[in-house]
Amino acid sequence: MGNWIIYLSSCVSLCFLLILIKFLNKLWWTPIQIQSLMRSQGIKGPPYRFLHGSTKEIINMVKGVMISPMELSHHVFPRIQPHIYSWMRLYGKNFLYWNGPQAHLVVTEPELVKEILNNKDGAYPKPETEGYWKKLLGNGLVSSSGEKWVKHRKLANYAFHAESLKGMIPAMISSVGMMLERWRKQKVKEIELFHEFKVLTSEIISRTAFGSSCLEGENIFDMLTKMALIVSRNTYKIRIPGIRKLVKIDDDIESDKLEQGIRNSITQMIRKREVTVTGESDSSNDFLGLLMKAYHDTDKTKSISVDDLIDECKTFYFAGHETTTSSLTWTLFLLAMHTEWQDKARMEVLDLIGQQNPTLDSISKLKTINMIVHESLRLYPPVCHVPRTVNREVRLGNVTLPEDVKLIISNLALHHDPEIWGEDAHLFKPERFAVGVSKATKTNAATCYLPFGLGPRNCVGSNFANTEIKIVLSMILQRYKFILSPTYIHSPTVRITLYPQHGVKIMMKEI
Repeated sequence: MGNWIIYLSSCVSLCFLLILIKFLNKLWWTPIQIQSLMRSQGIKGPPYRFLHGSTKEIINMVKGVMISPMELSHHVFPRIQPHIYSWMRLYGKNFLYWNGPQAHLVVTEPELVKEILNNKDGAYPKPETEGYWKKLLGNGLVSSSGEKWVKHRKLANYAFHAESLKGMIPAMISSVGMMLERWRKQKVKEIELFHEFKVLTSEIISRTAFGSSCLEGENIFDMLTKMALIVSRNTYKIRIPGIRKLVKIDDDIESDKLEQGIRNSITQMIRKREVTVTGESDSSNDFLGLLMKAYHDTDKTKSISVDDLIDECKTFYFAGHETTTSSLTWTLFLLAMHTEWQDKARMEVLDLIGQQNPTLDSISKLKTINMIVHESLRLYPPVCHVPRTVNREVRLGNVTLPEDVKLIISNLALHHDPEIWGEDAHLFKPERFAVGVSKATKTNAATCYLPFGLGPRNCVGSNFANTEIKIVLSMILQRYKFILSPTYIHSPTVRITLYPQHGVKIMMKEI
């Protein structure tokens, strides 16, 4: 009996020792090795701290800048990404920091950014979604890879190509018209843009991509917004590996409920569209219709699973209105602040479109509007960084990167870099884009201007978003003049996308 006890205790001790070794290897030895390797190649950064890495410093920096509003300026980089701004000045354009034991290499040199995003040899895929991110987006187009991504990208490309966009414009115009009519009837003098555009873009994506009204999708949008809040507030929270499976915190419980609620709502929407009165599958060519056709396709090389269908709906419901809401809000903010450009844009709209509804052809001729939108996306990009991962040891520039290092491309840093855009990089100057994006900087702006990403994984909905933004701007400019409200508080912040913490209030006057 005594021998069995000794044997059992020895096994337990050995297991504990192995777990401890694995734990220390992940949380101490591996990070120290990576830090040493990178420093030997000239890549520096804040030192690794056991378990939490650099997260305490980042949290303190963010709290420090967010404690009060900022002056009315477009120099938002130090506020939105204070850790990247500070560490770039201290360690250089490329540096290493730590999200817990996970190494993150920030890259802001344009040529290296181009190499990463073009990803010609497949060494820099998108990181796998996990935790709260996976509950928000699943494994849809944003996060999938390989053959699955190719298949889903083809579907999305078809859903949002030029001919499809033409068919979506009446629904966009109708939605904007309803918003403007509501303003007129209420004789509104002050508008909170962020809320108004959140409702509008939700309506547009619901009608154009999913063939439903905003009311039908309202519950889905509400749950996705709550899930996005959970993702955002847990960005720099570190939990001991494996503990999530054993102990659930309030955010775990809430996110589980939200994930199931989103799935149930989308499933209900799919069932509603599934069968017509005659019993045949819905043949609509909107995004949901194309997904459903792929789901029913008997060719396995073209078909998708029901989980794929739901994940793509989640992705496009969220991305289709969050990014456009951000873009529209900041563009109107800039025009309310810089009224001389608002007047130029209005003159162009009235000259080329008059009081008629815009068309795909007419908005393509709006050069001033195009310049304004580009400059707005430069100063206030909806998404402020692009993540990638290193899936094998690889050579990037002059540096050898070990496997599993995460790459962070700060497009906000690139967009606000005086070396790229000049000393007036923080000023609103749409004339930069007078002769197009490629000549907006002294160097090739295509590697420095990334509101929709770059390379094969660029945003599939960029044309859709640009069309929507220009239609909304045109229709508002036809009817209203506006300035910033005296009560406006300038406090840009990030909750996945860049948004105004206290909204954007403007004073409106009918023309």
